[in-house]
Amino acid sequence: MNLGVDLGTSRIVIYDPAVGVVLDEPSVIAVDSRSGQVIACGDEAQAMLGRTPDSIRAEYPVKNGVIAEYELAEKLLRHCLRRVCSNRITKPCVAVSVTEQLTEVEQRSFIEAVVSAGARRVTLVPETVAAAIGAGMDVSLPRGQMLVNIGGGTVDVSVLSLKGEAVSASVRVAGVAMDEAIVRYMRTHYGLILGLPTAERIKMALGCALPIDPPLSMEAKGRDSFSGLPRVQTVTSDEICETICEPLQALTDLIQQVFEVTPPELAGDIMENGIWLTGGVANLPLLPERIQRVTGISCHVAENPSCCVAVGAGKALQYASAFSAVYDLGNFAYRLSDNVTN
Repeated sequence: MNLGVDLGTSRIVIYDPAVGVVLDEPSVIAVDSRSGQVIACGDEAQAMLGRTPDSIRAEYPVKNGVIAEYELAEKLLRHCLRRVCSNRITKPCVAVSVTEQLTEVEQRSFIEAVVSAGARRVTLVPETVAAAIGAGMDVSLPRGQMLVNIGGGTVDVSVLSLKGEAVSASVRVAGVAMDEAIVRYMRTHYGLILGLPTAERIKMALGCALPIDPPLSMEAKGRDSFSGLPRVQTVTSDEICETICEPLQALTDLIQQVFEVTPPELAGDIMENGIWLTGGVANLPLLPERIQRVTGISCHVAENPSCCVAVGAGKALQYASAFSAVYDLGNFAYRLSDNVTN
């Protein structure tokens, strides 16, 4: 059994090449603070964020594309793999997508977490390569193709050609940074304290890369920073567009930086093929238009962009040896820790 896993900052997606996407839920886990026992994962755990007593921890174990809470990440993976492989006898081979420019230690933490969760064999696939395969791009051609993967914690930009990355760059400013910007804006301008889940809902409802006409509005519920009492404040899409401008500027700056070091022939190919967007934030309204306005190059959003990475990782596992950028266990300078090998 082969599986592609996208353990992201905000969501975990698992793809089975024989079935399709078998799991797509928030990468949140709730555990008992004293015993460490898992209480809930996914959607159920996300509903607990900001509402738990001291005896329960509800957290995202992955932050900015890196495992921040190893034990929680392992428990989350174990729970999800059991749900997917409950009727299987053999352990699965798993391909895990990783963001660009991770250190060897950070890459190893992904491998150890997946092996400890019950995988038989683990392969790491660069996130942009996986996203390109999942989006249906033919990365084996001698032609430059630019892919921008915008997730919850990182933005990865790569120019792909001949099954590899000719140029790549990454910045840890993405969807979660937009949520944090909304929290800061509401506190600074309205004296209203919001939680990140509420900020995310506002982003999903009102977020846009360029102003829209007529503007949308909704009510945001939070706590007044002066009186400490609950309060409702109306916020518009124009305000949210201005609020998330800084993370979007970091995105377009990264694309421009990649173009500056891209070989001329590949840059010419990208002019013809355009830029492809994947990742959950790729669904942000008017984002392709904003990137096209800055770069002057047409921009396209892949079909079902939030699942492209997991789908591509699962497909890449079938011919992993053909990709020079795919890392296997033997590529690392040190062995798995004893608690994994045993």
